[in-house]
Amino acid sequence: MKTIRLQAENKARLDVVAAEMGECSRSQAAKWIEQGLCRVNGSVRAKTGFSVNPGDAVELTIPDPVELTVEKEDIPLEILYEDEDVAVVNKPWGMVVHPAPGHPDGTLVNALLYAMDDLSGIGGVKRPGIVHRLDKDTSGLLMIAKNDQAHESLSEQLRERTMDKRYLAVVDGEMKDPSGRIEKPIARSKKDRKKMAVDPEGRYALTEWTLKENLRGAALLEVHILTGRTHQIRVHMQSIHHPVAGDPIYGMKNGVKAPRLMLHAWRLSFTHPRTGERLSFCAQPPETFARTVEKLRIHS
Repeated sequence: MKTIRLQAENKARLDVVAAEMGECSRSQAAKWIEQGLCRVNGSVRAKTGFSVNPGDAVELTIPDPVELTVEKEDIPLEILYEDEDVAVVNKPWGMVVHPAPGHPDGTLVNALLYAMDDLSGIGGVKRPGIVHRLDKDTSGLLMIAKNDQAHESLSEQLRERTMDKRYLAVVDGEMKDPSGRIEKPIARSKKDRKKMAVDPEGRYALTEWTLKENLRGAALLEVHILTGRTHQIRVHMQSIHHPVAGDPIYGMKNGVKAPRLMLHAWRLSFTHPRTGERLSFCAQPPETFARTVEKLRIHS
C-alpha cells in the first residue's frame, strides 16, 4: 500500500479530491473512500460526498493492485491471418482487449490464449501478444505478436510510423472540406481523469481524414492516425466539432442516433518482422455499422 497526503486548496467533494490524488476515476476513488481508506484531518470519512474545505489535511491510502490470473476462454475469434510470428484478428465491437479491474475475463486476450499456443511476453501476464489496442467499443483489425522478436519489430514500426492504420468513422455533421489534418497534443483531462483532452502540454498527436461521403446530418470518413494516443480519433474529431457518432464520452447529446460507437479499424498494413514482406489487410465494417450508414444514406 502507499499513502498520499494533500492539503486542500479549494472546497470540493471528497471523491473529487481523492480521484485527483490517486490519478484515477471518481468511481475508483469512491470505492477506496467507502472502504475507509480516506481520512480528513485525521478522521476516516466513508461518504463520497463529504465536503473538503480549504486547509483540510486529506490522506488517501491506495491498496496494492491485485494480480490478475488470466485464463484461457473458448470465445469465437475471427483470425484473418496467422503464421509463426504474427496474427491479425478482427475484434468485434464491445470486446475489451485485455483484462483489467472490472473486466477480468471475456477479453480478446482470454480468447487469444485459447486460440494460439504462442504469444509474446513483452506485454506481461495481462497483455500477451498485444502490440497496440482498440477501445472496447471500436471494432476492427488488431495485429498480434507471437514472439518477443516480432513484438519488438512491430512496436518499432509503430514508433517510426511505418505501420499504416486506417479507420472508418461516422461523425456528426456534414463536412465542407474533402479532407483535413488535425495536429493537436493530447493528455488526460484535468477535469475528468477517465477522459482525454486536447492540451498544449500533452503528447504530440496527428490525425488525417478524408471524406468518403456526406450523409444526413453526418459524414462517413476514412481516418488515418500517424500517432497512437488514447482516444485519439475521438478527441480530435470532437475538437473540430464533429465527434464520432454514438460516442458516449465525447459525443453530442442530440447528435446522430447510432447503436454503437461508429468507429471501425478497417485497414492495416505493416512489414513482416521475419520476411520483410509488406502485408496489408482489410476488414469490412460489421452489420451494425453498415446498417447505420445505410439508414443515413437512404434519408440523406
